Amino acid sequence: MLNLERLRTLDAVARYGSVGGAADGLHVTTSAVSQQLAKLERETGQQLLAKQGRGVRLTDAGRLLAAHAARILTQVEFARADLEAQRGQAIGELLIGAFPTAARGVLPAALARLRAEHPRLTVSLEEMRPEEAVRRVERGDLDLAVVLDWDNRPTTLPAGLSKAAILDDPVDVAVPEGHRLAGRDDIVLEDLAADEWVSWPKGEFCHDWLLCTLRGKGIEPRISHLADEHHTQLALVAAGFGVVVSPRLGRGPVPDGVRMVPVRHAMCRHVFAVWRTGAGDRPSVRAAVGALCAVGRAVAGAAGRGPRPGARETPAPPQ
Repeated sequence: MLNLERLRTLDAVARYGSVGGAADGLHVTTSAVSQQLAKLERETGQQLLAKQGRGVRLTDAGRLLAAHAARILTQVEFARADLEAQRGQAIGELLIGAFPTAARGVLPAALARLRAEHPRLTVSLEEMRPEEAVRRVERGDLDLAVVLDWDNRPTTLPAGLSKAAILDDPVDVAVPEGHRLAGRDDIVLEDLAADEWVSWPKGEFCHDWLLCTLRGKGIEPRISHLADEHHTQLALVAAGFGVVVSPRLGRGPVPDGVRMVPVRHAMCRHVFAVWRTGAGDRPSVRAAVGALCAVGRAVAGAAGRGPRPGARETPAPPQ
């Protein structure tokens, strides 16, 4: 009988294109991946990998089995969903990943709602970047993720994933208290063409978005400081080291020495939940998406914002 975890390993090699990529994706060592594949070759009696330069490639038999593995893993997900749906209750364990400001601004209330309404459901939250969360949902390490994109930089999800809008999150520009624009009712980005910027670290989705957005306005930004946490970014602004885009979700108290100025042509992040399509029938996933969307509506209503008309996101699974 074929071992499910070994099939999952082969599927990862097919998707990531290398043993090293599969190891990174599965959070294991390359040695562990190689051992699993060697055992799978012994189980099948066929060579599944062949050397190619310094790497490897799937043989014809490897590609054939990898295609079956992808379908088998999808069917396992459907089977899990069907069994849970038959019980009709949100019980068991649910793993959620969320980016930091969503983990701070949405998840505590959503988790409290789930605990009150579904006491037999155990939910675990892990904070992570959106791109990592999507990868981990895709390969089955997470049941659900809360991720984001921007008006001018939408995210294309891999096939087999579904999503639902949670809320739209406008952003302001944080400037030092003594900045020449600190007293303005609003600004346009061109007003900041000569300023230094504080940004997210290089390689992050939001850093790339900032560069793209400013360059689209004809601004070549001078990015002087990189910081992952919004609180660190605002501390740098307070000390006079630049300006920064500051989303409102999960912002918390604005530190002394910082002024928030709205952008005249509003910029907005779109926050949404992502899950494997086959898991959408699981009562626990439906309950979690419903709780996130309900809290998102409450947060957006309190701040006068919500999902934009004609949003790209698909509806949440029915309750």
